[in-house]
Amino acid sequence: MDDRSAVKRLKRGDVQGLEWLVNRYQVEAARVAFLITQDAHLADDIMQDAFLQFYRRIAQYDERRPFAPYFIRIVVNLAIQAARQQQRLVPLNTDVEDSTMLPTPESEAEAAELRKIIGVALKALSAEQRAVIVMRYYLEFSEREMAEHLHCPPGTISWRLHAARKRLRGLLHQYVSDQEQEA
Repeated sequence: MDDRSAVKRLKRGDVQGLEWLVNRYQVEAARVAFLITQDAHLADDIMQDAFLQFYRRIAQYDERRPFAPYFIRIVVNLAIQAARQQQRLVPLNTDVEDSTMLPTPESEAEAAELRKIIGVALKALSAEQRAVIVMRYYLEFSEREMAEHLHCPPGTISWRLHAARKRLRGLLHQYVSDQEQEA
């Protein structure tokens, strides 16, 4: 089965189509949501909400469109909304010890430390900035694709990417300087 036939099955009322899509995209959706929200439990909720939202609106979906970009856009939008809400409710914590780490496979300690540092730096960005970083570097979207998915002008995407990169560089540089002073 492929995405298109799974969607067609789902439109006919066959939930096996949804089951196939969930099995194929749940890990990617949860990772994208986690990278934006920096909260594993929230990312799982977002992933599930995205599938429910798609299921509820299946009659409106044009099955000639590719599923993956359409679905990931739902995930990104839900994650941005959740991250904004989370920032209003919970103060941003940038302590390395308290930060949520990206799940990592068995790897060298240096790679794990780098992921931890990057996770902390990403957490300090706004939800919009995290979204463009994730879409550009994790999902490998072009700026044009990002503008289409986020429904904003390409200039806004360029500005958000520039601001996010600049902020990340500053945060990472500060962390390295702090580590050198401690040593």
